[in-house]
Amino acid sequence: MRPLDLPFARSAHDRAAHRRALPGLLDDLRKEQGTRVLVVRGTRVATVGSRVAFLAPDDVAHLATRALLFLGEADGVSHLGLVLADVEAEPDLDVEWTGLRTLDAPDLEVGLVVEAVALAQWHAVHTHCPLCGTRTEVRQAGWVRHCPADESNHFPRTDPAVIMAVTDADDRLLLARGPQWDLGRRSVLAGFVEPGEGLEQAVARETSEEVGVLIDPASIEYRGSQSWPFPASLMLGFRARATTTELTRQEDEIAEADWFTRDQVATAVADGHLGLPGRSSIARSLIEEWFGGPLGA
Repeated sequence: MRPLDLPFARSAHDRAAHRRALPGLLDDLRKEQGTRVLVVRGTRVATVGSRVAFLAPDDVAHLATRALLFLGEADGVSHLGLVLADVEAEPDLDVEWTGLRTLDAPDLEVGLVVEAVALAQWHAVHTHCPLCGTRTEVRQAGWVRHCPADESNHFPRTDPAVIMAVTDADDRLLLARGPQWDLGRRSVLAGFVEPGEGLEQAVARETSEEVGVLIDPASIEYRGSQSWPFPASLMLGFRARATTTELTRQEDEIAEADWFTRDQVATAVADGHLGLPGRSSIARSLIEEWFGGPLGA
């Protein structure tokens, strides 16, 4: 079975990692008017209409930055990501600001934005050396933070998380609601992989912990992965078959959990009683794969 075609797993550029350590790379690229720069403000990106705003280096030279990132190249054009130092201040740019979840753009633009937002989130919270507490310096075109005190290098981190479409013997889908979610909103189960744990083990453990359902290990099937940089997750999608159906909620994690047939899901979505995850999420793709097609608007 082919892996899922996931919105944030598409890319049309070469990250050109071999260029990151080149001396003076960012300075050289800032002098080239052919270089294109996308601007990141928190988890939003500068856009014009429905497209990412790729600006010339001179257009953004006046902006205060937290970090400048080399994102890679496409068709001979180098792309940089400029991370604004102050998320709250309105920069002097004639652009709009669009969140990654709602960005509807070609694969090249989406791939660059996902990379830039993920790196920006890392820089925002990893400003000091975890070994000695010294403030770190940005190196290798935004891909390393270096500690000048102990000479250690620190690299962008990604936290693996499993997300699973669990069905029972009647092919009903398990959908749950977190306590922080609005009434009616449901999704599939998910959770972070713990130290020393395999992905399949995490699928079974999270399902058992959150709703008390046991999984047939032989049924666990990988379906695809995509970055979810809010702030630093890699979501790894699975399908799995339950061997039990009685639901025992982990109350601090799960407010509601139920088994749904396809007819029940279709009816509840149509009448507005069931809200599903956004189309950019792997959760939505897993649900619609089980359903057999698109659901709702």
